Amino acid sequence: MSELIVIGYDTSEKAEEARNDLMKMSREYLVDVADAVVAVADDKGNIKLNQMVNMWTAGATGGAFWGLLVGMVFFNPLLGAAIGAGAGALSGALADYGINDAFMKDVAAVLQPGQAALFMMVRANASDKVIERLGEHGGRVLRTNLDHDAENHLRKAFDEAHKAEVGASVPEYQ
Repeated sequence: MSELIVIGYDTSEKAEEARNDLMKMSREYLVDVADAVVAVADDKGNIKLNQMVNMWTAGATGGAFWGLLVGMVFFNPLLGAAIGAGAGALSGALADYGINDAFMKDVAAVLQPGQAALFMMVRANASDKVIERLGEHGGRVLRTNLDHDAENHLRKAFDEAHKAEVGASVPEYQ
């Protein structure tokens, strides 16, 4: 079963750091990430979604390839590639991958200007090791699709990991 976890941060930089760490853990096979999106509230409170996959680019690339192939059949590969890239970019812009964009904008509406949230969908339960490493970046758990007990366990583990990281980085004076 997939887990959806939303973590709020005071700045977009912190949210991006956490997403980069999540992707690093994915490359280390600690977590199987289906999608990871950073939602940022601008100065006017508008929400911008920084997707993990740029659908415009993916659509344009695929469309250009297929357009090039069709263009070769009709002896005009450049025209075929251009038309294919345009059509692919348009279809990519209309596609929605992973977490529903409308849902993310609704949840991110609680953010104040300058704040950000990391939406992550993982294909299997996130291990305590993953939660601990994400907790080091600070933030607070805003929403999950977990049951009440599992959500409380997640919040507690996340808060403890952040407290341990903050406590370890503060020098002791005598």
